[in-house]
Amino acid sequence: MSYFFSLKANAQVADTSKHVFQLGQVNIIGTKDSLRSNKLSAGTLNLYNRYDVSHALSLLPGVTLTAIGPRNESAVNIRGFDIRQVPVYLDGIPLYVPYDGYVDLARYNTFNLSEINISKGYSSVLFGPNAEGGAINMVSRKPANPFELNAVAGYLNGGYRLNTNIGSNLGKFYYQVSASQLKRDYYPLSSSFTPVKNEDGGHRDNSYSNDIDVSGKVGFTPTASQEYAIGYSYHHGTKGTPVYAGDDTQNSLLTKPRYWKWPNWDTQGLYLLSNNKINTTNVIKTRWYYSQFKNEIDSYDDVNYSTITKPYAFKSIYNDYTLGGSVIFENTDIKNNSLSIVGQYKQDVHREHNVGEPIRRDADNNFYAGAEDTYHITSALKVNAGVGFNDRRNTQAQLYSNNVISDLPGGGNSAWDVQGLVQYDLDNTNSLSFSVARKTRFATIKDRYSFKLGTAIPNPNLKAEDALNYDLSYHTLIGSKLTLQASGFYSKINNSIQTVNNVAVDPTTHANLSQVQNVGQAEYYGAEFAAGYPINTRLRLDANYTLIVRNNLSAPQIYFTDVPKHSLFASIQYSPVAKLYLLASEEYNSKRYSTSYGTTSGAFYLSNVKAHLTLVKGLSLEGGVNNLFDRNYTLVEGYPEEGRNYFVNLMFNY
Repeated sequence: MSYFFSLKANAQVADTSKHVFQLGQVNIIGTKDSLRSNKLSAGTLNLYNRYDVSHALSLLPGVTLTAIGPRNESAVNIRGFDIRQVPVYLDGIPLYVPYDGYVDLARYNTFNLSEINISKGYSSVLFGPNAEGGAINMVSRKPANPFELNAVAGYLNGGYRLNTNIGSNLGKFYYQVSASQLKRDYYPLSSSFTPVKNEDGGHRDNSYSNDIDVSGKVGFTPTASQEYAIGYSYHHGTKGTPVYAGDDTQNSLLTKPRYWKWPNWDTQGLYLLSNNKINTTNVIKTRWYYSQFKNEIDSYDDVNYSTITKPYAFKSIYNDYTLGGSVIFENTDIKNNSLSIVGQYKQDVHREHNVGEPIRRDADNNFYAGAEDTYHITSALKVNAGVGFNDRRNTQAQLYSNNVISDLPGGGNSAWDVQGLVQYDLDNTNSLSFSVARKTRFATIKDRYSFKLGTAIPNPNLKAEDALNYDLSYHTLIGSKLTLQASGFYSKINNSIQTVNNVAVDPTTHANLSQVQNVGQAEYYGAEFAAGYPINTRLRLDANYTLIVRNNLSAPQIYFTDVPKHSLFASIQYSPVAKLYLLASEEYNSKRYSTSYGTTSGAFYLSNVKAHLTLVKGLSLEGGVNNLFDRNYTLVEGYPEEGRNYFVNLMFNY
């Protein structure tokens, strides 16, 4: 929520709004963003020392930090919807992996971002397809001065961080270059962790990671009505996957652990953005991009990680890319009216093989057209409506079996998105909004074509999943200090894409086979509350609470995973003198299901503290402790998170 997390009353948090790359934003023009979306500024990310995107987003109400333990991936859940249903963008350009729609948010750090915007349930149709539960847009930095330099060197348990941002804005030309490394040889486990067969405690085995990022952009603004920018980003990542360390006897990983390493988790992208104001009432914006995703998983024989010879061991290589673009037309010819029209094309290509096998290829073409319009009935009352048409066509799908590559049947389907919103400003400090949005997402290539190592039947004709999202939100500012937000939401999900077991028997192996089908119905509902209060110029309090209930209407005996019913975040910041501030925060999550058959990950509290000291102008030092009381906790049963851990950062700004 922009009121809560902009922390405008806090003098210790720098105003970073002037560094927002506006070409990278995706907004519904004519509406008040704070009533339909949440925002994290760069100042807030630095204040709470959130180094990766998943941990940053968990600061917000309605957002749950989750993990995919067997793959050592980090993600978030938005009001019950996972990352496949809430796509992730960088400057409006999609980041999710073409094959399965996921993205490991732990691989994306926050060091070069100006802000992160998150829309829940009701998101601009300008984003395009698959925004069933909303959208997440990370916005990069843009320089505001003739020369800028920001650099940080830091220590954290098992590793270090290094990052720098250099930029210059000379009026008609600007450039921004960013480079960073976040490296860890391990993370520490809590002293309360009880050693098990596959984990002896102390330093978490195979928990290393190393993420190197380089990015840059060059911009040209020939007139006040035109702006063009070309950018490039590169990421190289390596990581281990810690072995399952739980006690669930129904989990096959208890007796058959995975010994996985990722020697590379790499992405790179090239994009061109433009904004052309034709006249006072007409604007054309474009986005063109090419993104590449490459990774390798090495599955070893045993805990020695030295040989790959057993039947379950392999080297799996993905080499995917996405090519696309969009054109947006904005018109304000009609008084009190703002119209936006968008057309998009996106091609997703997935190529995979195990070492020693030929490469097989899958490809989708995605077409999208949408329009949204905002009309100000009065200065206080405005309405917005949007509609989008999605069409997905598979152009190739290949199977490798018995040393032969063959083509699988193609498929495709289309879907409509329709939404409406009413906003009413009761006065300058009280605002109310109500929205209804029918949003969809297409089945991924993996959903439609994966054989799941010979245990499943493909289903190329899967239809789009759809959700009907309702939201009622109220914002107020009391006494020019106390900000309050309350939201209630309800979502009904139909044609949910779920795995159905025992649909057939393999004639050769006689094993029962599953298939992904459109069989599910579900409902998610809950509420969010948030407050921020500067008691005086030196002391500030912030807090938010989320309630989420998810019901599997089709199969109540199958539990939804990864989302706690209750979550709470609160912080207190105190500045005894102008150059020093102290920060303490507390997080609480109730228990959550880790498996569909009922295994749970227990409730937990986390306490974090930090001190920040300005040494001289432009140079500061900070240090802190996360998980102060060394609690042993999990987000996924069998995958313990960090125990008590420390950090120290030296920061320079010019």
